[in-house]
Amino acid sequence: MQIFEELKARGLIAQVTDEPQIRELINHGGAKFYIGFDCTADSLTAGHFMALTLMKRLQMAGNRPVALIGGGTTMIGDPSGRTDMRKMLTKEDIDHNAMCFKRQMERFIEFGEGKAEMVNNADWLLNLNYIELLREVGPHFSVNNMLRAECYKQRMEKGLSFLEFNYMIMQSYDFYYLYQNHGCNMQFGGDDQWSNMLGGTELIRRKLGKDAYAMTITLLTDSQGKKMGKTAGNAVWLDPNKTSPFEFYQYWRNVDDADVMKCIRMLTFIPIEEIERIELWEPSRINEKKELLAYELTMMVHGKEEADKAQAAARALFSGEGDDSNMPTTELDSVPEEGICIIDLLVACKLASSKGDARRLIQGGGVVLDGEKVTDTYQMVSKDSINAGVKIRKGKKVFHRIISKA
Repeated sequence: MQIFEELKARGLIAQVTDEPQIRELINHGGAKFYIGFDCTADSLTAGHFMALTLMKRLQMAGNRPVALIGGGTTMIGDPSGRTDMRKMLTKEDIDHNAMCFKRQMERFIEFGEGKAEMVNNADWLLNLNYIELLREVGPHFSVNNMLRAECYKQRMEKGLSFLEFNYMIMQSYDFYYLYQNHGCNMQFGGDDQWSNMLGGTELIRRKLGKDAYAMTITLLTDSQGKKMGKTAGNAVWLDPNKTSPFEFYQYWRNVDDADVMKCIRMLTFIPIEEIERIELWEPSRINEKKELLAYELTMMVHGKEEADKAQAAARALFSGEGDDSNMPTTELDSVPEEGICIIDLLVACKLASSKGDARRLIQGGGVVLDGEKVTDTYQMVSKDSINAGVKIRKGKKVFHRIISKA
């Protein structure tokens, strides 16, 4: 199976501009494509998984990826999929985040001469002369068409700033610049980026009379319609200091039953033929599918050793097997003889942001201590229990272990 057909079989392709030409290019290693990453944080998230694995698949098929770090566009902010304006970052913050992204991308993509490239659009966007840009690019964009784009329509009611309105032009200019200076002939992105991507292909065709292509991938969503990479309002980071390998494993171990095969198909590198056999497993084997998904993705991001540890810890929780010593753990310097109130314990291990937050969690029935639901907000946890190592479960998916250093 060639790569274009494999992408289709995995359910990854949402829209393409010129399917026959794109199929021909990527099946024969003729695509030099870019995907953009706005560096709004100091770590990539599980939501970037689709793009990272796509770049890896296409590079393995002989195509050349260009990872575009959005040092310039991050200063504006993409309104796509957002209900409010992004927080403005300083140039120093953006530069730091870009370096963090690069280190994480190197786990997926092979950089070097004749291989993948990494570029930063701050190198050309920050030096643009506004009047020259208006004269060079402005005539090729219809305001009427821009306002019909989904990325803008959803923001019109709450208000769309002129700053954000320029994002499509900046992203389009990126493709135009990369086409001329880096030989990029294709652009990839999530299906929420379709309007912005069309702007770039049309700019190249109108300005240069050349062919350029765009393809969007299907954004994976869970059964609640939230974008992949978010759980309980928090991002699932690729940085182990922000989301531990165990927590990362747990996120995928707990995906909705209906989403498991979709995730395996889209995100793992398990061959299609094997995936088709897995789909025939009995419904009773759903937890095996979830373990497979969680292990494969954790190994891809954090390595085999961390994936083995995370799986052992998870099995200790789910089935009473394995070693739970790899569970996220907080070590307390000292414990009073009378013990510690459960509210203070939740705050100490950062399962609650404040005592009020901890109280609401308990009152909502969301805290389980060593297998028993906590109902009393004043419950004390004894010193002996903490010394032995107590386990707290927050909701259905977040587990934590607390022990004393003494």
